[in-house]
Amino acid sequence: MRKIIHVDMDAFFASVEQRDFPALKGKPVVVGSPSMRGVIAAASYEARKYGVKSAMPSQTALKRCPHLIFQPHRFDVYKAVSAQVMDILHQYTDLVEPLSIDEAFLDVTTNKKNHKSATIIAREIKQQVFEKTQLTASAGISVNKFLAKIASDQDKPNGLFVIKPDEVLPFIEKLSIKDFFGVGKKTAEKMNRLGIFTGKDLQAWSLNGLVKHFGKVGNFYYSISRG
Repeated sequence: MRKIIHVDMDAFFASVEQRDFPALKGKPVVVGSPSMRGVIAAASYEARKYGVKSAMPSQTALKRCPHLIFQPHRFDVYKAVSAQVMDILHQYTDLVEPLSIDEAFLDVTTNKKNHKSATIIAREIKQQVFEKTQLTASAGISVNKFLAKIASDQDKPNGLFVIKPDEVLPFIEKLSIKDFFGVGKKTAEKMNRLGIFTGKDLQAWSLNGLVKHFGKVGNFYYSISRG
């Protein structure tokens, strides 16, 4: 059984800004431009309370939160912090797969520290990340990347969530289809039209039925619904 960890920095760009500019702490901060064509690159958790999120047009964000604070991006700083985090991950395994600048998968089934517990590794990583960067990360642990990614979103920010092998199918059965990693908004809407709202609904479909409606990616949906 594989032991996979997904490490995801919390509101990464915005958190770096709040770290480096203490006056921003506790305030609704976004990274981006307030211009008419501006788009939000990252939003602090304080901003998210107003419904502001990344990839949202800046003008829409301002309507939701008129006192929003805009910070220009500093990608050189974000890259430097990302390198620090990735160095920490590589202390445990060479099987590190970055998804983006602020998140990565680790296969710690066998690892450099000879830890038998992936949970212990995740806790150590979170602690090291905080000590080195003064930033928090959330971690998800499970038997594959799909589940580890979903697990890391369950307890944000600064969370740690484990989906154990015997919990996989019950967890998937209850999971809303819109929360499935790899199922986009349009696909979720199409699934809803077919009566698929949860993992249990998806499990009820045959492989042939899913391939008929979704093409080759139907194989993926069939597999992930079964863990």
